[in-house]
Amino acid sequence: MPGGEPVHAFTISGGGLSARILTFGAVVQDLRIEGHAAPLVLGFERLEDYLDHSPYFGAIVGRCANRIGRAAFVLDGERYLTDANDDGNTLHGGAHGLFRRVWRPVARGKDFVTLAIRDPEGAMGFPGTLDISCTYRLRPPGILAVEMTATCDRPTLCNLAHHSCFNLDDGGRGDIFGHRLSIAASAYLPVDGALVPTGAVLPVEGTDFDFELARPIRLGKAGEAVRYDHNFCLAAARGPLRQAAWAQGEMSGIEMEVWTTEPGLQFFSGHFPDRTVPGLDGIVYRASAGFCLEPQVWPDSPNRPYFPQAILRPGEEYRQASEFRFRLPGDL
Repeated sequence: MPGGEPVHAFTISGGGLSARILTFGAVVQDLRIEGHAAPLVLGFERLEDYLDHSPYFGAIVGRCANRIGRAAFVLDGERYLTDANDDGNTLHGGAHGLFRRVWRPVARGKDFVTLAIRDPEGAMGFPGTLDISCTYRLRPPGILAVEMTATCDRPTLCNLAHHSCFNLDDGGRGDIFGHRLSIAASAYLPVDGALVPTGAVLPVEGTDFDFELARPIRLGKAGEAVRYDHNFCLAAARGPLRQAAWAQGEMSGIEMEVWTTEPGLQFFSGHFPDRTVPGLDGIVYRASAGFCLEPQVWPDSPNRPYFPQAILRPGEEYRQASEFRFRLPGDL
């Protein structure tokens, strides 16, 4: 890091997958499947490019993922002001959220690595100290499992999300609009001009947000590339592990299933500005070179009491399990 703090990289393999994990931001720097040459995620070879050019590629974001409207919320009658790093709102825990910090390695094996971090009282304006653990594990057949836990010493918010940008075709040389996608949600959250939920919960049926049946991300009726950065409502509360989404590369035929315990899934179609430095395999990523499917609690939930909530209290344990399951064409 610029101040001299070391960053470590760990390579793990299992279940036909291999991954490289950084202690900076708990980032999945690279992820590959046997039988397909290109990486499945977007990333950078150099740490300095993560510091200067990464739109959260592969990181764990939080302590409160997604947006908090007007960078403020009330918890147990007390009002808190959080870091306004996104058009006056808080995005992914603030400008120096978990994705910008160095985690410490606590356990490692051939097919897994566990990282941990302490988010102190007052960091980015959040109350309480939060102790967080994240385990990345590769399991057959082709599963990247992300297991996260957290505890706190006073009531706070805890909403963690894994933020890999996926491209199942060519590692990001082309765009993702030809990928087929289905999302197991009958409702979504419309947003305002700053991408904060308006508070409405609307049905997807008959809208551009209907992915209940698999279709290309690009709208077939007009070939339109819609900008998606919306929460899809999977459930009213955290629950058992269940399938939330399915995607397939247009050219490769590689499939990915997303399974999660979380009540929401943020679908982001990757419309970040074109990058100016090379990523993995020397690829320079243009807008929508990858897409995100981020399991999490619904955004702006602290300001919407009828949304699933992200409140964590002393004596409770936050637990999230999410899995990204990959399959080559022809595999059972």
